[in-house]
Amino acid sequence: MGSTLGQGHPEYFSAVNANPAETSFRVGAPSEPLYFPSGNHQLFAWLHWPTDARLLDMGLVICKPFGYEATCAHRSMRVFAETAAALGIPVLRFDYLGTGDSGDGDPASEQIGTWLQDVAGAVSELRRRTGVKRVCLLGLRLGALLATAAAQRAPLADAMILMAPVLDGRRYVRELRTMALAGAGAANASVSDKQAARAGSLEVSGYVLSAATIATLSQTTVSSAAAAPARDILIIDRDDLPAASAWSETLRQLGARTHYVVLPGFVKMMMTPPQYALVPTAMREVVRDWLLQFAGSAAGVAAERHPGDAPPSAAAAALTLADANGMPSMALRERPVSVVRERMLFGIVTEPPTEERRGRAVILLNSGADYHIGAGRMYVSMARRWAMRGYVVLRMDLAGLGDSATRPGRPDDEVFPPSVIDDVREAIDFMRSEYAVREVTLGGLCSAAYHTLRAAVAGLPLNRLLMVNPQNFSWKEGMANDDLQLVDVIKERGYGNRALSLANWKRLLTGRIDVRTVFRIHSVRARLAIESALRDAARWLHIKLPRDLGSELQEIAARGVRVVFVFARGEPGIDLLKIQGGSAVKRLGDHCHVHIIDSADHTFTWSGPRARLEQVLSDELFASCLSSVNSNPQNC
Repeated sequence: MGSTLGQGHPEYFSAVNANPAETSFRVGAPSEPLYFPSGNHQLFAWLHWPTDARLLDMGLVICKPFGYEATCAHRSMRVFAETAAALGIPVLRFDYLGTGDSGDGDPASEQIGTWLQDVAGAVSELRRRTGVKRVCLLGLRLGALLATAAAQRAPLADAMILMAPVLDGRRYVRELRTMALAGAGAANASVSDKQAARAGSLEVSGYVLSAATIATLSQTTVSSAAAAPARDILIIDRDDLPAASAWSETLRQLGARTHYVVLPGFVKMMMTPPQYALVPTAMREVVRDWLLQFAGSAAGVAAERHPGDAPPSAAAAALTLADANGMPSMALRERPVSVVRERMLFGIVTEPPTEERRGRAVILLNSGADYHIGAGRMYVSMARRWAMRGYVVLRMDLAGLGDSATRPGRPDDEVFPPSVIDDVREAIDFMRSEYAVREVTLGGLCSAAYHTLRAAVAGLPLNRLLMVNPQNFSWKEGMANDDLQLVDVIKERGYGNRALSLANWKRLLTGRIDVRTVFRIHSVRARLAIESALRDAARWLHIKLPRDLGSELQEIAARGVRVVFVFARGEPGIDLLKIQGGSAVKRLGDHCHVHIIDSADHTFTWSGPRARLEQVLSDELFASCLSSVNSNPQNC
């Protein structure tokens, strides 16, 4: 068991090669990753135990929102769980089927009914593991609708906390369709990509709802129910678009003790990219105070318990993923792991079938401050696909991101922390020691691509780099995410062409154009042009310059490392690579491949471009394997 960090950071047991029966967590261990059964499938969850031996006779189940909102609110949900645990309330936060780290479902199936079953399964698991008699459901957005609908089906909850609740499924579907159309326009997605999903399905921000799900969701409403879903209900409405006041009054008339408040923080929590998202302090305090009041009316304090005292169940320390033909011998396994117990670097390892292991590993790093599932859950799909080809894949949270602990003195959700190289080195050592891998590939999207490059420059033992849409190749300590970057200069290369337009003169004269920013952009662009030419000349003369991308790539390739860049067409990183890498990129020959994918946005939101990205990365990953198959068939 690793040592506990302060401020509610997680502590967990390294589950690799562990016997589930020997994996014991006690009350007082802040959090425990686990899998539990729901129907005929397994779900991933975090169980947050109270931070001391005082365990109140009530528990909390957190029902997360859908899609990108869940990614943005990941930090907030973890803070809500830790806040409740600090009060003596055990908390289970879980992933529905087909989301997060849970198993995959049939993409064409009806998901709402399954997710309602998952809510009930989470309540049962919390009761089984902790022995609590009373349960409160905390739902955010769609999670609030699911929690309410599940509680209306069966008496699951004694109390509920509903944050910015979705009350009417049809209205929510219209909202999602509007977001999808806006995203398609911004991404310039082609018609064929928009039609790639099954007819009637809805794809928004990288997540898909099937046609059957849309049909059920459109008929789901909680505001017209004839009975209240629980006796005690706290409703926290969003201050920008409050919509639950009338429903709160209806619940009161149905006999529920309701408390309705309108608070700020929704947009910053759930509609802001994770690296900029903020935990809503006002909401957290109201939730804490309300839970204290509700818990104070509990009948008593539960006896101290740990999983060894709980009745047997199908819960496991690993998730088994059967192959397409359902053959157990070809099943994949996923395990939550602590890469470094002392610093609590968290990850999920996808293990190939034993007879398929090839001594190769892939490590995927956070894109921005997204947690380890990746943008649109793409890392989960890639990991499971590559594991079927014999690769062990680690989806890892760097320190301060996702479910990893934050280093003392550093902020949460820091995208470019100075300690990344140490984290990556620990991950490589972990994969080599635990799985005896000979080859390691490192990669990821956006900031993960930058960290991948820096790890290779630092000389870490890597065999392949998979870098997707990097937006910078250098970063100085102390820079902020919103500072003017070279990528901003590249993005605005059209300023000169538009400078003489009447519309832009009007914008300039009315103060709608920041003249200082424009001047800085043109100044930096001029400097870049001169600097690029000088750096090329220095490379020809074998003069080593600091932080010279071209020279760095040449040195990496000289060590036999395969370098792969993949860009969405129009990404500023393409021009940045040309400017900073110069002619050195072409001279790398087959050691460096650059791919450009059409009709994609920065995070490959649409399924068509995302599938092409996965195929390109897979082809590159398997390339050296395929080239050596004739000499040694066991290598591939």
